[in-house]
Amino acid sequence: MPQKWYPYQLTAYEEEIREALGREHLEEEGDRGLAIYLHHKLLERKVYSMQPSVESWNGELWGVLEVQTFGMLSRGELEELKAEWRGQCSDGFGEGFEQRPVMIEDGELYISFWNPYSFQIQTEQELKGEQEQATGIQMGGP
Repeated sequence: MPQKWYPYQLTAYEEEIREALGREHLEEEGDRGLAIYLHHKLLERKVYSMQPSVESWNGELWGVLEVQTFGMLSRGELEELKAEWRGQCSDGFGEGFEQRPVMIEDGELYISFWNPYSFQIQTEQELKGEQEQATGIQMGGP
C-alpha cells in the first residue's frame, strides 16, 4: 500500500531525487531542458532554459524549476511561465516522472510535482520573502 511522505521526511533523499531528475533529461532537450516545449512564442525567445530540481529549504524538500532568461520577464510573462510549468507538472514532465521510481535504501519512492488540491507556484523571492515577513508561520506544502 502506498505511503504518504511529507516534505520534511524527503529531505533525507534530496540527492537521490535530484539524480533521478537528471536521468529524466532527454538528449534532444540539450542545455535548454523543458524550455524547448514552451508554447508561448515570446517566452520561447526570452527563456533560455527550464530545469526541474529539488531544494531543501526551511526543513522541507521543495520541487523547484531553475529558469535562465534573456533579460527580466514582465509580470504577464512570469504568469505565463508559471502556467507552462503547471502544465508540465500535471501532464508533461511530471506525469512521466511520477511513474518512475526513485530507488532508496528502503525501497522505491514515487515523486509527484503535481497535486491538484494543494499546488502553488511561486518565485523564490515570493516564497522566501513571504516567509521572512511571516516569522513563525509555516508556509504551505511544496
